[in-house]
Amino acid sequence: MSKLKMIAGALVALVVLAGCGQAGPQAQPQRTLTVLAAASLTESFDELGTRFTEQHPGVRVQFDYQGSSTLAEQIKQGRAADVFASADTKNMDKVRDLVGTPEVLATNQLTIVVPPGNPAGIASLADLAAPGRTVVVCAPQVPCGSATQKVAQASGVQLKPASEESDVKSVLQKVVAGEADAGLVYVTDAKAAGDEVQAVDFPESQQAINTYPIATVTAAPEAQLAAEFMAFARGPIGRDVLGKHGFGAP
Repeated sequence: MSKLKMIAGALVALVVLAGCGQAGPQAQPQRTLTVLAAASLTESFDELGTRFTEQHPGVRVQFDYQGSSTLAEQIKQGRAADVFASADTKNMDKVRDLVGTPEVLATNQLTIVVPPGNPAGIASLADLAAPGRTVVVCAPQVPCGSATQKVAQASGVQLKPASEESDVKSVLQKVVAGEADAGLVYVTDAKAAGDEVQAVDFPESQQAINTYPIATVTAAPEAQLAAEFMAFARGPIGRDVLGKHGFGAP
């Protein structure tokens, strides 16, 4: 072996040994923020989560969207979570001793959704009670169902729904799938559905404006992040995102 080759081999060995003795760059540990939120917040909170993580490198926001009553029950049963955003104050009150001080996030109200073209010709809340109409609503224990009961009682309309769903997205999906002539959902859900449905506003919806509270969970694994997310959601960026998706101001 030539002297030149021996020197080259020794240099390669030194480089390899030096590399073995140095630790590679450490990946930043990822922290997970768990947010339990009403189903009607899906689109707006998905966007908020993206905006939040842009400002918090190494943080992942894990959302679980369900009916507020279901989420409140899960918190009561000890489910680990950092933030709870409800579609009404009633379900937030159920876990009042398990969360911090709730703050108002936004408001929302009902609208009627029908398939494109409105084949059943529905123009008012009273039309939903006409014979032969297939109508879907939320179950009474969830906020959209409670709001439905309020507007029906205030207007004297007796609804006979074909089904009562566990969350507002399920109501919307049945109308989108053509399984119902109409459904009662929030204006934000109708907006999110775009051309898949047609919205029919009705004045009685003013009788049941839903207030959306948000709070950190007392036993939050990521308490500091939870407080930061709550402030972010209620801050300028949060208000802008929620407003864009059709929510009313607090």
